[in-house]
Amino acid sequence: MTNGAQALIATLAEAGVEVCFGNPGTSEMHFVAALDSVPRMRGVLCLFEGVVTGAADGYARIAGKPAVTLLHLGPGLANGLANLHNARRAQSPIVNVVGEHAADHKQYDAPLDSDIEALTGWSHSWTRRGSSPDRIGRDAADAVAAARSTPPRIATLVLPADVSWGEGGVAATPVTPDPATAPDPATVAEIAKILRNGEQAVLLLGGPAGTERGLVAADRIATATGARLLMETHPPRLTRGAGVPAIDRLGYLAEQATGQLAGAEHVVVAGSRSPVSFFAYPDKPSDLVPVGAQVHRLAEPEADVVAALEALAAEVAPDTAARLVAASVPELPSGPLDVRTWVQVIGALLPENAIISDESNTSGVFLAAATAGSPRHDVLSLTGGAIGQGLPVAVGAAVAAPDRPVIALQSDGSAAYTISALWTMARENLNITTVLINNRAYAILRMELGRVGATEVGPKAADLLDLSRPEMDFAEIARGFGVPATVATTCEELAEQFRAALAEPGPHLIDARIPSLF
Repeated sequence: MTNGAQALIATLAEAGVEVCFGNPGTSEMHFVAALDSVPRMRGVLCLFEGVVTGAADGYARIAGKPAVTLLHLGPGLANGLANLHNARRAQSPIVNVVGEHAADHKQYDAPLDSDIEALTGWSHSWTRRGSSPDRIGRDAADAVAAARSTPPRIATLVLPADVSWGEGGVAATPVTPDPATAPDPATVAEIAKILRNGEQAVLLLGGPAGTERGLVAADRIATATGARLLMETHPPRLTRGAGVPAIDRLGYLAEQATGQLAGAEHVVVAGSRSPVSFFAYPDKPSDLVPVGAQVHRLAEPEADVVAALEALAAEVAPDTAARLVAASVPELPSGPLDVRTWVQVIGALLPENAIISDESNTSGVFLAAATAGSPRHDVLSLTGGAIGQGLPVAVGAAVAAPDRPVIALQSDGSAAYTISALWTMARENLNITTVLINNRAYAILRMELGRVGATEVGPKAADLLDLSRPEMDFAEIARGFGVPATVATTCEELAEQFRAALAEPGPHLIDARIPSLF
């Protein structure tokens, strides 16, 4: 007799969900046991739920389909919420399975009891509570369809323990998600007219527009019309390097973004939102659209953004080719590592078809320039701004694409949030080279102190932004989790260690020690 957990996993596998990132507890034990009944489902253990959810995000960005997470009750979901926030901003399809107490046990308000649905609402997710073993297969099929809708989203299935262990489980056939809507010809024609009228325009891309098809179409539009082309600050996946059109990102600092948008009379957004400042600052506007400029949306969230860009390109640039970046890498620098030189080493040695999980933060301000002409690669960035994403996203990307080299460019403060991801890298023998940029400070917050007008900074304030007492030895930490590690303080050391790490299978970490930019 099939139980609910077996029916649930069989349904997920039949719908194309092949990987489960999990950190289970007692209420999920029947799900764990059922994994052996479905050989197509791979189980990947993570030591913290924030790694579970971040790995599912990275997997989805590369695979283009959901993984399933297995989370222990409400507290487990709560531990994973920060990276679910990033996943939501990335529009990553994820199916969460959150264990729950058996129905008869709920009345006792046991220590781990909580309002799980309140947490799923916070993440703007599709949510359903399983009610019976014979229905849980259909619930799972609906969850996958919800996750794979347009735009993709997080779907959360609450799994009571008695539904999981109860017999009479029935696997369900996959549910076809609603397809993306076609571009609206009237909207395309209207924006084509705007771009042809000679007024200054900015085309701001985001989401799926960061892939090659979207970039090629957008560059054709910009070349033919003179529109300025920008990518949102933190795109979920951006294809870059030789043979791909180059595109600048909207600056993180409001002052940078304001300069990039200055003079625009029209802002056309495709797959992105109208630009706003990350935070409020005294006496500075939050809305970054120039005064008097009009904002136009090329495609609604439910529409095929890339198809809309291609339709617009066909209208305004039928005979225009995209401008592709020529191969060009920086010369290897020498001497001590700093914010300029470490990125030149990466740019010079980046392998073909790499995936970069970028959470280098302030230490990576020169990364885009250094890798502009490097071999073609994909960059996964910090979409929602909740730090602690970089290492987990690298885990998921490596599981999704075992044949591609994954490079995690990771700042020290953010790494400490989810450092246990290194253990999963070692356990799964994932081909991830982590270059951990160690400046022993929350450098971005040092910068923000002045920007928000908090100029009177004493020793207590400075102490909250300092990571040097005691200093963290990330090479030793990595070895403790089973990841081979080295320390680099010069360009020569980083180049030698980076080459060696790329040449060997499995994970490696390089503790790259640099002075702080701030």
